[in-house]
Amino acid sequence: MGARTIRKRARRLIGGALALLALAVPLPAGAWGWYGHQTIAEIALANVKPATRAKIRKLFAAERLVGTPDCKLSNMDDAATWPDCIRGDRDRWGHTGAWHYKDAPICEQYDPRADCPGGNCVNAQIERNLRILSDERLPDNVRLQALAFVVHFTGDIHQPLHSADDHDRGGNDKQVDYGIIPGKNLHSIWDTALAERAISSAHPPLVRRYSPAERARLAGGTPDDWGRESWQIARDTVYPEAFDRDACDEGKLPAEGELTQDDIVRAIPVVQRRVEQAGLRLADELDAAFAPGRIEEEPRAR
Repeated sequence: MGARTIRKRARRLIGGALALLALAVPLPAGAWGWYGHQTIAEIALANVKPATRAKIRKLFAAERLVGTPDCKLSNMDDAATWPDCIRGDRDRWGHTGAWHYKDAPICEQYDPRADCPGGNCVNAQIERNLRILSDERLPDNVRLQALAFVVHFTGDIHQPLHSADDHDRGGNDKQVDYGIIPGKNLHSIWDTALAERAISSAHPPLVRRYSPAERARLAGGTPDDWGRESWQIARDTVYPEAFDRDACDEGKLPAEGELTQDDIVRAIPVVQRRVEQAGLRLADELDAAFAPGRIEEEPRAR
């Protein structure tokens, strides 16, 4: 039996024991899975203009008219996770599932207009919902829904595996050991485990008021730009770190991989930067959407 096999078996035994221990400690549903989205929303709220913050607060008064009693929408933390919550109501909201991602193949050129049939992808839906949010002629409950979609999808598009794919549903079909924890899927690692560790270990904390110089360095761009950045991170970092090889050389990537502690440490600043970028870019988009006298742009053809 090789040393690698022995190490993997040991990790699986330890990981199984940790999983049983976790079952004995009740945790709030979705607590870690929502951490990244809520942090992004809180960064944005800390960095918008005071007038924008006041207008956002006013929109939340229309929560009852949105008509989702099982999915709260009374503050920015709710807005950050509301689009995931409503997917449980398939009759009303099942069509929104494709809005959360854009499966751009990592071994082809990134095309912001491809892999987005009928505008049903994350890039297009950020732009669409920003137009709705900006239109003061619309009822507050309609604009509140748009606000929640903008907040959530801005988070989604900055997660590399929401904008990239290796014929594996954005990493969902790749089983990857996360340190001593065996058999997690690659997408969930970047959605939850890495995000939680990166956010909780950040110094200074990610939720704070950023300086103009920091905003100039981290913010800017369009949803298409943000998606391209995520796609490149997935191609150049996410997949190579998990499988110890170039993502597009030597044929198809294997179905199983491993993130060592060294891999995880290298990934943490990548995650921290994406969360900061998402929060500050969201702040800029919200300031623009709520700006007095905003002139509506014509939607771009897709």
